[in-house]
Amino acid sequence: MAKDTCGCGERCVSPLYEELDAFIAARPRGRDALIPVLHKAQALFGYLPAEVQSHVARALDLPVSDVYGVVTFYHYFTMTPRGRHTVNVCLGTACYVRGAKKVVEALCAALKIDMGGTTADRRFSLTSQRCFGACGLAPVIMINGDVHGRVTSKKIAGLLARYT
Repeated sequence: MAKDTCGCGERCVSPLYEELDAFIAARPRGRDALIPVLHKAQALFGYLPAEVQSHVARALDLPVSDVYGVVTFYHYFTMTPRGRHTVNVCLGTACYVRGAKKVVEALCAALKIDMGGTTADRRFSLTSQRCFGACGLAPVIMINGDVHGRVTSKKIAGLLARYT
């Protein structure tokens, strides 16, 4: 079920939709497949815009409202584009006491975005979480799943430079 994704009015075949359709075809239709399909869609597209949600709903024979409800309920799913690299700051008690607030301020200043934002070039998105379970390394940030401990505002530029 290819989709016109370029807006030109012609029927365009998107490799992302083709890959998503192949993934969906390997699953039974219905509600049980919804979360794995949304995970796959977000991995492919980087986020879940309305067009992708509608596509998933049609493919799984579900109302769009069901898909939208799941997307908005779970924090993992996003309807706005994210950057290539996700910078996630721990704001748990140990990290906060050891300077996570200053780390957040330094990240916001370096990236020129607020918490929850994405840089204009879509290179970085900035998020937070309550605890990473690495309290002994506080304050901690995670970039694309890589844990960086004992972070200070002075280390931010060097850490971000590693992710081009």
